[in-house]
Amino acid sequence: MTIGPSPYLGAHNPSTRALGTNPGSFARAADIGGPFAFASPDGPGMPAPSDRTAWDFLPDGWRREGAFAAAPSGFVPRTQLEYARLGVVTPEMRRVSEREPHLSPEQVRDEVAAGRMVIPANRRHLALGLDPVAIGRASRTKINANMGASPITSGTVEEVEKLRWALRWGADTVMDLSTGGDVDACREAIVASSPAPIGTVPIYSMILGRKLEELDIEAILAGLRHQAAQGVDYFTVHAGVLRAHLPLVAARLIGIVSRGGSLLAQWMIARGAENPMYEHFEAICDVVHEHDVTFSLGDGLRPGGLADATDRAQLAELSTLAELTERAWRKGCQVMIEGPGHVPFDQIEYNMKLERRLCHGAPFYVLGPLVTDVFPGYDHVTSAIGATAAAYHGAAMLCYVTPKEHLGLPKRDDVKQGCIAYKIAAHAADVALGIPGSRDWDDAVTQARAALNWEHHFELSFDPDTARALHDEDLDVDTDFCAMCGHAWCAVRISKNVAEFSSGKAPGYERTGGGATAAPTPDQRAILEARGVLTTEELHRLAAKTRDAVGIARGKKAACHSDVGEGDVAKTAQQAALTELRVTGK
Repeated sequence: MTIGPSPYLGAHNPSTRALGTNPGSFARAADIGGPFAFASPDGPGMPAPSDRTAWDFLPDGWRREGAFAAAPSGFVPRTQLEYARLGVVTPEMRRVSEREPHLSPEQVRDEVAAGRMVIPANRRHLALGLDPVAIGRASRTKINANMGASPITSGTVEEVEKLRWALRWGADTVMDLSTGGDVDACREAIVASSPAPIGTVPIYSMILGRKLEELDIEAILAGLRHQAAQGVDYFTVHAGVLRAHLPLVAARLIGIVSRGGSLLAQWMIARGAENPMYEHFEAICDVVHEHDVTFSLGDGLRPGGLADATDRAQLAELSTLAELTERAWRKGCQVMIEGPGHVPFDQIEYNMKLERRLCHGAPFYVLGPLVTDVFPGYDHVTSAIGATAAAYHGAAMLCYVTPKEHLGLPKRDDVKQGCIAYKIAAHAADVALGIPGSRDWDDAVTQARAALNWEHHFELSFDPDTARALHDEDLDVDTDFCAMCGHAWCAVRISKNVAEFSSGKAPGYERTGGGATAAPTPDQRAILEARGVLTTEELHRLAAKTRDAVGIARGKKAACHSDVGEGDVAKTAQQAALTELRVTGK
């Protein structure tokens, strides 16, 4: 059988030096400055991009002058969007370019001006130490971590600790969704402690201490002003849920699963009136504009199960969010759109590209989506599968899902597991899209593996403690093989002896010799204890071991090391350990 040419469409190679034999990304050729900045090829029947951008929705009195715009006399810009429209590169845009080396400051400015990128950067939070982040399909995929105190559990101290934990494990932004305790103090502490942008759903605080039916536009605006003054960088506002949409959810299996969406639906039914956030959207824009808070237009009618995905209610609300995007751009406000949480895998591309069409390329921020509903306790996995596809097909930010999704409030380890699952999804999509340099990290790990350089392998990994702990669980000496294959069967070790291969010979990655691995750190020991695989005696042995304890002088190799001519010793030691595991059932 003859194999035809690869479907290579001209995308960037995600490896800076084009290392290896991979031909490169099969995504579309990058078009920064157009609707296909980094984009997957469109499948059959997918909606084409909109032919309009934020430039088509200038405020009254503005006019285009060449590549940029002119504002009315005396106008003072307040938002990143307004500065970009005027051709100004702000310090925040320059910082984004530093963090996204494939983008120049001018490209960042132009993407912000087109509405395809947002930089959530409340001026108050900037004064407190915010490190600006860009969200848009021209930039790398971002992830968000949710947290917040509830009426059942947790509080300010715990949530600030979760914030730090989420940032440690790669969250680019964090949402404070507190609904219990001292929510005001909790929000203020999170903003003051975070170098990353902070988002909220302001309606949660607006109804504390009052009946839902008593909520009015004055209370809404007051709540928004207060949170904006505290430094919140983006607001989820469910202004797209309309009275006309409510009958469309009647046949759903699970109805409305968004807290904000359900609250406003109840308000509209009780008051017999239209959603006040839709009716008074321009007034809300004025508050948001004052502090340069970014809109995250909420999907209050997102599906809560596969059976309700891509239905009339969800799509009707998305059309309304498109209208609100245009209205916000006319007010000089930055906008991103929130997207669905449960979508069958085959419908993800359509959802992403329909938003691209209707909302004129405004950044899409999606929750997952989960591609199956039957794995509670593992929804960080089911959703990361959907999140990878969503980012590849156009989503700019992914809201993490933890193992506690649908079950309870996430604890520290749930936050870690959710962040890691979503860093995997975001990174995988960036490599697939051909974002320049996105595969360099992978190539470095591959070179360390090819060299069987365990120390460098661990150092390069996203979670070195877990990688090192799992390695030492089976074979706690630095060998030129691992316990998965053993000495005789290790293909990588054998490949190093084949002259035609370059495996393991890259400068800077050469393996310098073996020895006993270091004793596990407290974090590594905790990982091994939590796994429950090793006996107490084995854990103590690992924790207590040192080079001197096993009689290894500095610079010498361990006896259990195949490349000192003692392969039989290595194989015997490994076989004994594996036999014990089989016999004891550990």
